[in-house]
Amino acid sequence: MPLNGVEAADTAFILICAALVQLMTPGLAFFYGGLVKDTSVLTMMMQCFISMGVTSIFWFLFGFSLCFGESVGFFGNPWTYMALRGLSVHEALPGQSIPGLLFMAYQGMFAVITPALMTGAFADRFRFKPYLFFIVLWLLFVYCPWCHWLWGGGFLYQWGCRDFAGGIVVHVTAGFGALASLFVVGKREIPEHEKDHHRKPHNVPFVALGTALLWFGWFGFNPGSALACNGVAVAAAVNSEIAASVSTFLWLLIEWIRLGRPTLIGLCVGAIAGLATITPAAGFVEPSGAFVYGLVATFFCFASCELIKQMGLDDALDVWGVHGMGGWIGSILLGAFADSSECMGASPPSICLNPGVPPYRSWEQLGKQTVATLFCSVYSLAVSWVLLKVAYHSPIRSYMPGTEQKLQHQGSQESQSSSSSESWF
Repeated sequence: MPLNGVEAADTAFILICAALVQLMTPGLAFFYGGLVKDTSVLTMMMQCFISMGVTSIFWFLFGFSLCFGESVGFFGNPWTYMALRGLSVHEALPGQSIPGLLFMAYQGMFAVITPALMTGAFADRFRFKPYLFFIVLWLLFVYCPWCHWLWGGGFLYQWGCRDFAGGIVVHVTAGFGALASLFVVGKREIPEHEKDHHRKPHNVPFVALGTALLWFGWFGFNPGSALACNGVAVAAAVNSEIAASVSTFLWLLIEWIRLGRPTLIGLCVGAIAGLATITPAAGFVEPSGAFVYGLVATFFCFASCELIKQMGLDDALDVWGVHGMGGWIGSILLGAFADSSECMGASPPSICLNPGVPPYRSWEQLGKQTVATLFCSVYSLAVSWVLLKVAYHSPIRSYMPGTEQKLQHQGSQESQSSSSSESWF
């Protein structure tokens, strides 16, 4: 029997989902670490892992309250849940069936991975101290406002915009924040004789391992966003698998045709593109819609990755093309693939995922999703650019382009690893 609104089954389910989402940040570290050159792997992995520390502290102190506290306009009231006061393990928040403290922990995992996503764009160009400064600023002025506006009952949610699991809140904010970084840090200064070394992933098994961890973790990321062990969570899981599988296979085919051979890297990138694209709609669309999402993710994200290269921007690991534009198109298409208007009636068909609950597909919903997504793109790009300028040119900045220390391939591997990690502070 529920105690103070808490359901045991839902609590157990979200506990597992929180652990799965937590696993995604180490997975991202392996994914990015395998894609960069061998002398950059430790810096890349540490930039991912440190977000688990910095963001979790920020989230505990006032981040959760800024996102889900009583609305004061721009974001939630920082005093509502300051240092998690008022959150109980025995009582659910309004409209939920899991303990308030568990909801905080689950949402904290999303906050952890979001700034880490951006690190793949500015690989080899951002030192550790300014990066830590940037994480805090970015969470405060980009992530928390968008989390509140869409998930915390803010004005976009009240207007009717929806984001099931983070297409806008996570992927668009991080993707366009990554794009902003390219205008601040510029291109990597790579000697001609080293360009081939920089282009080739140093450890393809790392990339495959990272993809496996991310894909596995996504079954907590998307289904868990239903915040209950119910049919919506099942739909989100199935839709995630379908979209990712379609995109995985088609991306492989595209590279097979273009390069004359299939590549494991292409397969892995395709999987992430499909997962990122279905994220905003995972619990809102039918499986047939998820299949279309997989098709769109492949061609749209692939074209976006090619476009940014043609523009001459050095997005080292295709963060904008895969995460930013995947979440972008997925969020907009929600207005076209959500439940039909019949699902809002008194006797909705059994096929409906969310009977009587918006969103449902319509031109109005499509317009709202488009406005919100475009607004997020411009906001994240502009504000991230300002914050990057502040962090990158702050007194704690210690990096000058073109002066990164180069490792000598001699001695033990441990000494190489130590030099690699210590040279970029």
